[in-house]
Amino acid sequence: MESTESSYVSSPEAPKKGSLQPPKSPASDSAEKPTYIRFLVSNAAAGSVIGKGGSTITDFQSQSGARIQLSRNHEFFPGTTDRIIMVSGSIDEVIKAMELVLAKLLSELHSEDGNDIEPRTKVRLIVPNSSCGGIIGKGGATIKSFIEDSQAGIKISPLDNNYYGLSDRLVTLAGTLDEQMRAIYLILSKLTEDAHYSQAMHAPYSYAAPYNSVNYAPNGAGGKFQNPKKASDDHQEDRSNSVTIGVADGHIGLVVGRGGRNIMEISQVSGARIKISDRGDFMSGTNDRKVTITGSQRAIRQAESMIMQKVAYASERAMD
Repeated sequence: MESTESSYVSSPEAPKKGSLQPPKSPASDSAEKPTYIRFLVSNAAAGSVIGKGGSTITDFQSQSGARIQLSRNHEFFPGTTDRIIMVSGSIDEVIKAMELVLAKLLSELHSEDGNDIEPRTKVRLIVPNSSCGGIIGKGGATIKSFIEDSQAGIKISPLDNNYYGLSDRLVTLAGTLDEQMRAIYLILSKLTEDAHYSQAMHAPYSYAAPYNSVNYAPNGAGGKFQNPKKASDDHQEDRSNSVTIGVADGHIGLVVGRGGRNIMEISQVSGARIKISDRGDFMSGTNDRKVTITGSQRAIRQAESMIMQKVAYASERAMD
């Protein structure tokens, strides 16, 4: 896979072509509807977006009004070594935040190469497979019109079947900052009309659960983000969610069981998928291995309870 260290970049000094005009026939209420966009950045780029003590990301949030979240260090989009940034808010807020982030990344590339010509770079958006049809349009008509309108190159990757449960595709935009921003605006306006896309904003990423994403509050303090559970969210019960819990390295053997027997039983009884991090891959600042449980909220609760029973049994035995 191509290196993305210098991708997702744009120049704050670049002349602006005026404010972005709405697409020709937007849904009248879509501009104020809460929406989101997700895209990839390298680990190094993520650091410069966060800034010292979260100062840059906090500044970007206050300037744009959007919320900006990152997957944690080493929680990458499958098949890449890139972290995920999720920006949410109204279309205008999301666009403003995207422009701030991409301009910041390009300014760093600019200072490295010393070239005055604005480079054509790439940004990769993460789009649910179910929403890609709307971007492509009948016979490719919509994506062709977006390419003509924005002058950006737009490519949609095929779904990667190597990763079980992955239902997202990458949409790569190539061009200058203005071209990329115009393409992002057109794509986001189209996606916001799709009810399924809006619902997915509340569903955790199955490959990097937002339970483990860093959420920067307006005061710059990073903290764990958990989706608030409201009564109106009951329809989420059957949607796939993901939770990551920590289990002491010494207790992992009991959770797994001989030949994987225990973990298979927990998975079958609860209906959840369970993934344990590799040896030495711990929850940040602990010696706890990461156990990621994916499924409906009911399945997750049951699997978590069964895992904790195994751990409690191990702890009691250790005290005897």
